[in-house]
Amino acid sequence: MKKYRDLSKYARTNLKAYGLVIIAFAILFPLQSAGMLSNSLNGQLIPICVYIVLAISLNLTVGISGELSLGHAGFMSVGAFSGVIAAASLQDAVSFEPLRLVFVIITGGIFAGIAGLLIGIPVLRLRGDYLAIVTLAFGEIIKNIINCLYVGIDGSGLHFSVKNTSSLGMSGGRIILNGPQGAVGITKIASFTAGFVLILFTLFIVINLIYSRSGRAITAIRDNRIAAESVGISITKYKLTAFITSAALAGMAGALYAMNFSTIAAKKFDFNTSILILVFVVLGGMGNILGSIIATTVLYILPEMLREIGDYRMLIYAIVLILVMLLTNSSRAKQMAVSLETKIKNILRKNKNGSGEVTDNG
Repeated sequence: MKKYRDLSKYARTNLKAYGLVIIAFAILFPLQSAGMLSNSLNGQLIPICVYIVLAISLNLTVGISGELSLGHAGFMSVGAFSGVIAAASLQDAVSFEPLRLVFVIITGGIFAGIAGLLIGIPVLRLRGDYLAIVTLAFGEIIKNIINCLYVGIDGSGLHFSVKNTSSLGMSGGRIILNGPQGAVGITKIASFTAGFVLILFTLFIVINLIYSRSGRAITAIRDNRIAAESVGISITKYKLTAFITSAALAGMAGALYAMNFSTIAAKKFDFNTSILILVFVVLGGMGNILGSIIATTVLYILPEMLREIGDYRMLIYAIVLILVMLLTNSSRAKQMAVSLETKIKNILRKNKNGSGEVTDNG
């Protein structure tokens, strides 16, 4: 225990986050391979991995950077549908499914990162409620654009249209995106192992960014924007770094999510999805990576565990959320009180040693 306390905060964060994920995978993967998991839990493994990545990436924007973003589902949808198009385009060229999945995830991350750059440059000049409203609008715009998009592929390549499938002008081939119906005929290539690797990759990127020079600058901007700017820290540069990184990771998670279903529609990535991810972040603790992992896992599984009680399921789920928030706030208040008491004792001790006039009782 003493050796653990002697570790740096960076090392302790790595040990707890990576350790929890690796232990969970080491338990669940053999059970999945042996067919010992229920169909419900088995079907939830990949979505849980996806939402863990989404929660960690959003925590980078909301918890570390201190910016309230409600458009995370929009970046997720960009990654999902660009990944679907990439998977269809590579289906004949790359027959090895794990390798094709890697290309799909990378493609989703790149396109979502570009979207994060385009939306971040004008939007990050705003703060607070204004930023939240604009990012919310971005998510809804992306959803409506995808609802109007028709994409097909044939021997001559990809075809795009915003009218209907007949205007694609294809000779044979197949439809990839069919407007409001979304992506159809997806070849499911997602796996629990890919989700596990993506979580580790996300932890590596986010934790190293937080404890890097850039991460310290981002935290300084969050704590005191004026003071950070006065010492030469570029506000736009570092806020944009966090925002684009968060968007790219959300796009990678979206690509993996899309590859887990045979069909997927844009309505899945609506405002409610963004709020759900934000709930995971808030209940796990702002800036707390380990808390995001635990909160996402528990809160995603909980509604399925309560499904047997029917109509009362969401009522109990809401009560649990309220209780967790109350307990979290109570725990934080106690931590602040203990921290304040320790600081006061240290000050009194220093004064006593320095002058001998002030005692611990005084």
